[in-house]
Amino acid sequence: METYPIPMVPGPVSLPKAVIEALTADYGSADLETEFFDLYDRTAAGLQRIMATADTVVIQSGEGMVVLWSALKSCLAPGDRVLSVATGLFGHGIADMATAVGAEVRKVSLPDDQTISDTREIEQAIAAFKPKMMTAVHCETPSGTLNPIADLGRLKIEHGVPLLYVDAVSSIGGVPVLTDDWHIDLCLGGAQKCLSAPPDMAFLSVSGNAWEIVEQVNYAGYDALKPFRHVKKTRYFPYTPNWHGLAALHAGAEMILAEGLAAVFERHAVVAEDCRRWLEDIGLTLFPAPGAVPSPTVTAVYLPAAKSWSDFDTAVRKRGLVVGGSYGQLAGKVFRLGHMGSQAEKKLVRRALDVIADVL
Repeated sequence: METYPIPMVPGPVSLPKAVIEALTADYGSADLETEFFDLYDRTAAGLQRIMATADTVVIQSGEGMVVLWSALKSCLAPGDRVLSVATGLFGHGIADMATAVGAEVRKVSLPDDQTISDTREIEQAIAAFKPKMMTAVHCETPSGTLNPIADLGRLKIEHGVPLLYVDAVSSIGGVPVLTDDWHIDLCLGGAQKCLSAPPDMAFLSVSGNAWEIVEQVNYAGYDALKPFRHVKKTRYFPYTPNWHGLAALHAGAEMILAEGLAAVFERHAVVAEDCRRWLEDIGLTLFPAPGAVPSPTVTAVYLPAAKSWSDFDTAVRKRGLVVGGSYGQLAGKVFRLGHMGSQAEKKLVRRALDVIADVL
């Protein structure tokens, strides 16, 4: 297998030593041992601190998409109205997912290089459409942008929207995610981004109102939320739990808490600012438009017109650097640097930029 000394893919990120050690330890049967349930409780409590919430945190086996589907399927019945605020690939994708589960979906769309600023169109759509759920993406990873979710939380309260669903997979643990202050009912995260763990665990916070709706919908599929409502009391999981994955996620969360949330957020912000400045210094153009909010966890950059993605990718790999391309309409036009979690390190980003400058 080919590995690279300068890993800058925006997830899955490189695994720190503590996470690898947790992942590769030998564990018993998670169905039988009290140590597993204790670890689940401690991990959920740590995630509550990172996500700034008193709501229940549910941890499920699977990549981040499992909780995106889980929350939609568990809270929506056919015909329910969903207002999706879409500023990029995942925002549009969530709207498509809600449509697939039978919801009536309306979108408020912005260009992929923009972030939410003027909320008047969103407010008008809420008043006219009266949705059961409003969805948004905090960090649009393919675009390298960060949306102001607090504004959506304010509109949710003012207009009585029952549920606010937020994909924060690429922001939790790298930037402040104030779940309770922003009135998020379903805040969705994944292990493989800022938590620096493998892509086999996902988690979400569930508000009291969301739990009541989960009970009403009564979805019973493999990814259902309902069986997790009383898991701390019943000590019963709907499928064989992933002790190795949970241990790795716990190690990643503990690393963040040991460093301190303020220090972690500052580290990501400083590294991102340096990254953007260095890219512009070598003549490259950032993808987010002027006025849009760039993400502290991932930077999206236009490829020079004369350079194909295939040639660029091959050239940087030969020099030990691996970066991410992009998707959809941005494929072949944009590349991305993932300075998140274990990769939010100034020296690592500097090495990456030196390679890029040499190639270009």
